[in-house]
This record gives sequence, C-alpha cells and structure tokens, in this order.
Amino acid sequence: MSVTPQSVSEASTSDSKPKDERLADYLRARVEDGEMYFKSKFIADDVGLSSKEIGALIVKLQESVDDLSIERWSYTGATTWRVEQTN
Repeated sequence: MSVTPQSVSEASTSDSKPKDERLADYLRARVEDGEMYFKSKFIADDVGLSSKEIGALIVKLQESVDDLSIERWSYTGATTWRVEQTN
C-alpha cells in the first residue's frame, strides 16, 4: 500500500498534542490572570476531552506539572478543581 499525500495529511491532523499536554496548556492559558475554579464537565468541549478523561488527567497533572498548583477544591455533584500558577 502506498502513502498518498492525502493520507499523510490526515495522519498529521489526527496526531495532535497528547491529551495531558492539551489540558495543561488550556489551564495555563486560563490562569494567566489569576486562579481558576472549574468542573470537568464545563470545560470538556473547550479541551476536546470527555469529563471523565479530564478527571483522570487532572490527577496526573497534579503530580507532573510544576508551574501549576492543582487542588481538589470541593465536591457538589462533581469535583470542583482550583488551579493557579506557581512562581
């Protein structure tokens, strides 16, 4: 099977940033002016992930991202997360 220019471009558009990087970049952009509180279900469309994926990734980001402080803030129907930049 030969690779056509069309199949190469399709492959490159489907190979976007890893999900955790997309989420971290989104959070960094949102906390430039201060802290942010969010529930996964409200940012899912903005990030292009499901709320379940965000919930799993945010726990990983808590341990792996040094420039953001991520903490579980409250739970009312769904977890609310608090994010701020660290200096």
